[in-house]
Amino acid sequence: MIEVGGKAPGFDLEASGGRRVTAASLKGKPYLLYFYPKASTPGCTTQACGIQEALPALGKTGLTVIGVSPDEIPKIEKFAKKYGLEFPLASDPEHQLAEAYGTWVEKRFMGRRYMGFERSSFLIGADGKVKAIWRKVKPEAHAAQVLEAAKNL
Repeated sequence: MIEVGGKAPGFDLEASGGRRVTAASLKGKPYLLYFYPKASTPGCTTQACGIQEALPALGKTGLTVIGVSPDEIPKIEKFAKKYGLEFPLASDPEHQLAEAYGTWVEKRFMGRRYMGFERSSFLIGADGKVKAIWRKVKPEAHAAQVLEAAKNL
């Protein structure tokens, strides 16, 4: 299980805008990995748009933001374009990164149980260590929480 102070797992994922996001390319830089369940759903849209709005302030702290979902790239591209999301949205359809971060969990909805992404975020310092963890994130408050924590990096 990922803990504050622990080393962040590596990753290499395809992302929106024809990008590829890797832990290696972020070495020496702080970044936020935020896991969201499904593109274009109300909570995920609220969260992503809040982060997009906070992007200039987050950029001033030197923070790179990467959203991660189990969606395939075409769906992610449509979501990013529709809402003008400039930060990379990565595709983790095999949920390998989600499993490494402990965000691939059993969920319940209307009496049904299934596996899916827990809405969680991880702030990684320039040293590659986890600086903050937010589990079961509230989409409306997320950007402000991240911005406050990023100021202390």
